[in-house]
Amino acid sequence: MSDFYFGGDLFSELDRVQRQVSTLFGNVPSSMRSSRADSFPQLNIGSTDEAIQIVAFAPGVEPASLDVTVDKGTLTISGERRAPAAAEGSRAYAKERFKGSFRRVIELPQNADSDKVEARYENGTLFITIGKREASKPRAITIQ
Repeated sequence: MSDFYFGGDLFSELDRVQRQVSTLFGNVPSSMRSSRADSFPQLNIGSTDEAIQIVAFAPGVEPASLDVTVDKGTLTISGERRAPAAAEGSRAYAKERFKGSFRRVIELPQNADSDKVEARYENGTLFITIGKREASKPRAITIQ
């Protein structure tokens, strides 16, 4: 018989340990797929056989204030989100919306082709498509 007794909820305990480890290491991203929960803009990153697709959720950002660059295997999204105009004489007692300059840097996989980048912005969402190099695309091999 074991002398070990755990009287709590195991999953709650694991969540607590994960939060402590995240705090200890400062929420350092472990890959291009993860980052701090409060980063702006939030990203979804995925891929198809043909391209890498990045979706940046940037509501309230003017498209003219966005800058997207690809250099040495990294994609940089930067810009500025301004605060909406407040009514004259009003005082805020809570502010949950981010305002100011931002910059996100994403390390791209080696098969990304920096010559095949397209970006479009619609309804507060920035869509970026980066083509893959021809040599990295899957191909069928004929058996003889």
